[in-house]
Amino acid sequence: MKIRISKENLMKSIQIVSRAVPGKTTMSILQCILINASGAEICLVANDMELGIQTVSQGIILDRGMIAVDAQIFSNIVRKLPDADISIETIGEKVMIQCENARFAILGRDGSDFAFLPEIDRSVGIRLSQYTLRDMITKTIFSISTNESNGMMTGELLEIMDHNIRMVALDGHRIATRKAELRDIYDSRKVIIPGKTLTEIGKILGGDTEKPVDLFFTDKHVLFTFDDTIVVSRLIEGEYYKVDKMLSSIYKTRVICRRKDLLECLDRATLLVKEEDKKPVIIMIREDEMELRINTTLGSMDELIAIRKEGEDLNIGFNPKFLIDALRAIDDEEVTMYLVSPKAPCFIRDAEDMYCYLILPVNFITID
Repeated sequence: MKIRISKENLMKSIQIVSRAVPGKTTMSILQCILINASGAEICLVANDMELGIQTVSQGIILDRGMIAVDAQIFSNIVRKLPDADISIETIGEKVMIQCENARFAILGRDGSDFAFLPEIDRSVGIRLSQYTLRDMITKTIFSISTNESNGMMTGELLEIMDHNIRMVALDGHRIATRKAELRDIYDSRKVIIPGKTLTEIGKILGGDTEKPVDLFFTDKHVLFTFDDTIVVSRLIEGEYYKVDKMLSSIYKTRVICRRKDLLECLDRATLLVKEEDKKPVIIMIREDEMELRINTTLGSMDELIAIRKEGEDLNIGFNPKFLIDALRAIDDEEVTMYLVSPKAPCFIRDAEDMYCYLILPVNFITID
C-alpha cells in the first residue's frame, strides 16, 4: 500500500475514528486503526466490537492495500508532523511515514486480522438533520446512568412515531425527553442506543440544519451515515421502561419564571457545595416569589426570584445539579414547573410537549 494525503485530512479522520478505539482490551488488534486503501477511497476504521466508526479521508492512492496501525502511536506521529502532505507506504508489516524531512518507521498489523464493521441492511431507516439529532442528544444525554450494573439506564430510548422522533434518558433520579418533527412519515419503531454511542455521535455531528444523517436499524444494530462517515453500534436489548406512565400531567402548583434567573441563582448556590456533599437546594414557593436556600459546611445562601404562580404554596428540595442540567438544556426564555407535593416529582415541560424534564425531590429538614 502507498498513499499520499494532507496532514489536515488525515488528522481529521484519525480524530473521528479514534472515538471507537477502546482504552483497555485484551485484543490488541482493537487498539489499532485500519488504513484501508484497497478500494477506490482511503478509509480509516476503528472498532471496539460495540461501536465501530469508518470515515473516508481524501487523498491519493498510489498502490492499493491495507494495514492496521497502533492508534495512539499513529495519532501522536501525525499530530507532530509538519502541515504538509504525508506519504504512507507499507513494506511487509512495516509502515513508512514521511512528511517533508521527517521519516518514521513503525510496525503494523495485517489488515485482514482487523475486525471489520458488520454489514447493515439499509432498507429500513429514517432521515433527519444533523443539527436536530445532535441537539436532541446533547439535551438528554446527561440523564443516562453511569452505573453499568443497570445496562438499560446506560442507554437512551429512540422512538419513531409517524412523523415524530423522541429520545428518552433516565438514571433513576430524573428523566429527560426531547421530541422533534420529521419531514416524512415512518413506521413506528423503538430502539435503545448505548449512551457511549450517542455521546460520540454528538461530538462528530455538525450543526448544519441542511445536512442530513440517515439511521438504519436491525434487531441488534443501528447504523448512522453522514458526510463521509459511518457509525455502527450494537443496540441494548430488552424493553425500555414505561416512561409515559411516569410523566403525569397532574399538578397542584404551577410556577412560571425566567429561565436565566433561576439558572443563575442555582449556579451561585453550587458555589457552596463540595463534590462529596449531598446538600439540597430548598425552594420555597409563595404567591409571587420563589425563595431558594442552601446551607452547607462552606456557608449559606438565600435568594428571591420573581415568579407567576398558580395553585398551592410549597416547600421542596432538589439536587441543584439536576435542576441546572435541565435548565441548560432548555432554550426558552421562561420555564414552567409543575409540582404536586414535597415528595412527588417536579416536571419542567413546554406547552407543546416537545420536551419534559422530570426531577425527583430530596428530603430536607423543615425550615420555619
